[in-house]
Amino acid sequence: MSTVIFMMGEFEAEFPVDVRYADNHMWVRPIEGQANQFQFGFTAYAVRLLQDVYFLDWLLDAPVNLKNGQEIGSIESKKAESSLYAPAEGQLLTFNDELMDDPSAINVDKYGDGWLFTMKTNGSPNFMDAEAYLSYLEEVWVKTQRTIKGQLND
Repeated sequence: MSTVIFMMGEFEAEFPVDVRYADNHMWVRPIEGQANQFQFGFTAYAVRLLQDVYFLDWLLDAPVNLKNGQEIGSIESKKAESSLYAPAEGQLLTFNDELMDDPSAINVDKYGDGWLFTMKTNGSPNFMDAEAYLSYLEEVWVKTQRTIKGQLND
């Protein structure tokens, strides 16, 4: 698998080039043979910031129609508690039920068994390729570092 690397300080975050990326730090993989259907999961960037995900909760039951940016659940980890939002408009089809009992796959196999959900999007959302996502990360990393340092100084 071919990847590109983004340095998060001294830590490498790897991003496969055969998937697309949403600006909410989810990877996007087309489901073979299904028009506008995708599998979503957390990118290495998100997993590195969260560290050790131990709880995942969904606010909705699949199948359900979603608006882009709609809150769909929450996640808790060693470092943060955060809401999860829909990366596109469409119909959420399934959740990865195995993660409900043991979300550790998010940490150890983020681009495989750690997938979060599948959805059918309305139209063709403008997801980024790996290079565009790295450029996006360069922009948000500056703000993220300031936030992390601010938290460390509190």
